[in-house]
Amino acid sequence: MNHSRRQFLTAVSHAGLCSAGTAFPGTGLAAAQIAGERPEQVAGIEVINPCSRVPVSFIIDDSTCLVNLAHYAMPQFSETWPQRLDYQKPWWTWPREIPDSFVRKFGEWCAERDIRGKYSIVPQPACVGWVDRELPGWSFRQLDASLKLVRELLMPNWDIHPEMATHTRVIDTKTGRPYPDRGPDWMENWSWTTGKSVDQLTDYLMYSLTILKNAGLPCEGITTPGGFAGRVVPELAQATLRSVRDVFNAEIPHYFKFLYTGKESVVPRVEYARGLKSASPECVVSVIGCTGDWFGGWDGDEAGSPDQFITEDLTTGRMVEVIERSEPAIMVCHWPGIYFNGTEHGFNVFKTVVDRIHRRFDHLKWMKLSEISRYWAAKELTEISVSANGFAMDAPFHCPEFTVRLAAQPNQAPRFIQQEAVTPMELVSSPLNLKAGTWCRQDAEIFVCFNLSKGKSRLELV
Repeated sequence: MNHSRRQFLTAVSHAGLCSAGTAFPGTGLAAAQIAGERPEQVAGIEVINPCSRVPVSFIIDDSTCLVNLAHYAMPQFSETWPQRLDYQKPWWTWPREIPDSFVRKFGEWCAERDIRGKYSIVPQPACVGWVDRELPGWSFRQLDASLKLVRELLMPNWDIHPEMATHTRVIDTKTGRPYPDRGPDWMENWSWTTGKSVDQLTDYLMYSLTILKNAGLPCEGITTPGGFAGRVVPELAQATLRSVRDVFNAEIPHYFKFLYTGKESVVPRVEYARGLKSASPECVVSVIGCTGDWFGGWDGDEAGSPDQFITEDLTTGRMVEVIERSEPAIMVCHWPGIYFNGTEHGFNVFKTVVDRIHRRFDHLKWMKLSEISRYWAAKELTEISVSANGFAMDAPFHCPEFTVRLAAQPNQAPRFIQQEAVTPMELVSSPLNLKAGTWCRQDAEIFVCFNLSKGKSRLELV
């Protein structure tokens, strides 16, 4: 397996980990998780990708308001690991700011193409300040305008995550100040989390989430910096479930920690599912990235190439590999590498990748991480049984554009019934034309797409 920086840190912090619970097949080090409840799902009907398309998404790490995290994090990392040459870079020559003009340029380009994903806002970036209070070096008006830009331009198509509190030093949540110790045991990226309980991690996550809530940035998930919680992944998952629900009342919390660039499956892991028949069902989803940062590196000092994602002749590359497996193809980058110290090299690589994958494939669907998480939770946790004229469903969560495939006779057509109300279904010419409320026929099978509501419903063939 090829390792990115994130994978390396994760693998190191997992070394020797042994924990109880239901392992997801083929997930290697990330398997120390509990799947939880799973309902019956009968044969004869298959939940497939939404609208019969492959989800794609873009994870942006190390982003925040105004602060170029690489400029401020590098000296703190260098102090912690003075022997590491990759931290002995001339950070003082790098811009201290990634300006809102670039955020707008990037956001508008993505919005024109309906590109979706996750955008971190580090709440207390590298201890510079607080995004809900003040960032010394910038006026309050500048900070307020930056937050407004995130809310209005990015949030419609991007999930907002905290990336812990600072992405560098550990914060005392009682005081809001970093602990005085400066070794690896007191840095978020390394070993501070080792041995921490669910309660302790929940407290830290809630601290970070609350800053974003105060700043008017709702969240349904979190991102871990580097090796954060690498030895306590089960506790991290449960702390994510608790904290995101407590602070934002999010129905399906999710987290991004893992990425794989080898043969492992990158489908999301729906974990700790319980109470599926109750009024308050629960689960948390681990969203898996499928690429390394081949754009510009975490510090904006490692020029990448689009060819690792998809080659110029459109035939090979990591995105081709994953899309052809029909698994969610989620690219991973770091914001300083997209800006690339003002040259925008990483952004240009991304533009090329987007152009190439859309020239190669016509069945992609850009989705936020929260949308992917909801779809997989509904896919795995909806009970499906045989009914008189088709199939009955009992869903713990609602899900837009829920799509199924099943065998049908040439004279049969589907109808979707919920609370005894029949939803009209429009026949379309191919799976690529599916949207909610439509169906199509292909050989001896039909594809049906509908908005699945929480509770009981039926899909009948008439």
